[in-house]
Amino acid sequence: MTSERFLHPVSPVTRPSEASLRATVERLAAVHRPPCSPGEREAAHLISDRLNGLGHSAEVQEVPAYGSYAWPVGALTGLATVTGLAAGRFPRTGAAAAAALTAALADEVSYGRQLARTVLSPRRTACNVVAELTPPRAAHREAHREAHRTLVVMAHHDAAPTGAVFDQTVSRWFAARYPHLVERMTENPPLWWPVVAGPALIALGGAVRSRALRRTGTAVSALTTLAMADIGSRTAVPGANDNLSGVAVLVALAESLARRPIPGLRVILFSAGAEEALQEGVRGFAHARFPDLPRETTWFLNLDTVGSGNLVLLDAEGPLRMEPYDTAFGDLIARCAVEQGIAVQRGMRSRASTDAVVPHRHGYPTACLVSLDDQRLIPNYHLPTDTPDNVDYRCVADAARLAESVARALAAH
Repeated sequence: MTSERFLHPVSPVTRPSEASLRATVERLAAVHRPPCSPGEREAAHLISDRLNGLGHSAEVQEVPAYGSYAWPVGALTGLATVTGLAAGRFPRTGAAAAAALTAALADEVSYGRQLARTVLSPRRTACNVVAELTPPRAAHREAHREAHRTLVVMAHHDAAPTGAVFDQTVSRWFAARYPHLVERMTENPPLWWPVVAGPALIALGGAVRSRALRRTGTAVSALTTLAMADIGSRTAVPGANDNLSGVAVLVALAESLARRPIPGLRVILFSAGAEEALQEGVRGFAHARFPDLPRETTWFLNLDTVGSGNLVLLDAEGPLRMEPYDTAFGDLIARCAVEQGIAVQRGMRSRASTDAVVPHRHGYPTACLVSLDDQRLIPNYHLPTDTPDNVDYRCVADAARLAESVARALAAH
């Protein structure tokens, strides 16, 4: 669908109260919320109760999930380390085993079938929150009769574990020392590449009889195993910016649309569980809801870590290879930002993965709105300092205004 179809201007959108946004973040940040935990469940019910209290139809949906990426990834890289050590005596067998481990790791970290975790991890339960925003009773029938488009606004309410690899000391030093280089950067470093490169180097070293390649791959795999064990043994951070800032936008949008509903558009608010285990909750949502959501008339807007100071609309995302997001939908969002006087940066890509990769892979027009600070970093990312006091609520309020403006633009054309 071309962006020229979305040309109707949208009236100014009311700015949500920053105090209200903070209250949402503070209430949920007090709950310890690792993926698939009782705290994640508690947070899901708190969000659902809040949305139901606004007159919408919200429910907590439990879906099968796995609670961590660290243990299955660490197990695979641990096997790669053993394979590298043994490959000197059995080069062909070692090369074949390392190649298989490379494929398994690539599958695990890039929204593949993730077969490894089904074998290496216990299956648990994630708690999603799904809300259909309901117009006032008098307008309910007419609004739903006219609604032939759907906008799904997404966030996630679980929180990530910390780990030594998330320390930002070196990144902050580099950004301060070389600001001109940081200014030209359009994507973050590919942190998942070394994870896959370890066994790949072992496989290549075995194939070409290179001891140096094999030893390098073994060392990389061993370091990755230690890093994953560190992450897997740590507790979850408060997760105020990542991603209660996104949840605060969902609540603010629900509040605004309760006062001023949008005829002609079906709005679904979706807060996922177990996102920090690599998109576990949204997989359950996809299985249950995607068959009933036509690709031609459904859009997905993902909000992830929108309290860093400067909003960014990602052009593409992918831990191993970049996958571009829908240009027309991105153009619509950018135009809405201009109309509302909201600064949004474009032209940037992410080497991480958010819940947005799931609807995108299923063929839906998808956009992912994130934020960065002035050094193009996510402040306090996966660190214990990701607390409510360190969230930029002005930035969160802009994200909420933009999300509502996008919804009204989709309904208006």
